[in-house]
Amino acid sequence: MNDATDLEADRRLLRRAVTAAGALALEHFGSGSGHWHKAPGQVVTETDLAVDRLLHDILIGARPDDGWLSEERADDGSRHRRRRVWIVDPIDGTRAFADGAPEFAISIALVVEGRPVLGAVLNPATREHFEAERDGGARLNGVALRISEQRELRGARLLSSRTEMGRRNWPELIPEAEFTPMGSLAYKLALVAAGRFDGLVSLRASHDWDLAAAALLIGEAGGRISGADGAPLVLNRESLQHAGLAAAGTTALHRALVARLRSVEGR
Repeated sequence: MNDATDLEADRRLLRRAVTAAGALALEHFGSGSGHWHKAPGQVVTETDLAVDRLLHDILIGARPDDGWLSEERADDGSRHRRRRVWIVDPIDGTRAFADGAPEFAISIALVVEGRPVLGAVLNPATREHFEAERDGGARLNGVALRISEQRELRGARLLSSRTEMGRRNWPELIPEAEFTPMGSLAYKLALVAAGRFDGLVSLRASHDWDLAAAALLIGEAGGRISGADGAPLVLNRESLQHAGLAAAGTTALHRALVARLRSVEGR
């Protein structure tokens, strides 16, 4: 098969996997049972682990030579020896999922030589299926995404996490903008890609599995995403952590967000 044929097969495989994972997650959505803290402030449920197993069985079952990186599975380093790696967050926004809030998502990206080439972010509770292909655009339920054209901080509709809204007074630090707190980083970034919000700011640490699919969505929709310092996001490194984020629909707003984040970092 040629590369185009391979990619089409991968696209079909990804759709099958994320659809099956969404159905499984929805069976247990809001049940509130079988959850614990794997670290301070980090909730995990039995469903996270079940979805991880399902996705691994489908994706690696079909592509046994590919690498695997998931939030819910120990990283054995073998991904560094693989040209292709699936980067997965079985349930991003687990606290919202356990609480019955429709602010969680399943995030899957196929990364080839460090660059995401396919991505899917599915919120099964709202039936929103975001998908993107490198140089092939981004869609929501089959309809092309239209990113925001907001260019300045004044009047910008920005997203942040509830945890970070509690730790930082964003309305004081960026008073020109309007803030909405929401769960699931992958879902928030997908909503920026869809133009429902103008941007996102964060000074919290995030990881490859939070970002890989959503970063492709934003890029293919025509937006910008970077670290809080403006540096490009690099995936599948030894360190999987990213120190802050800035995302926006336009270059002008992205630059303004990065400039403001640089001025408030450490406060």
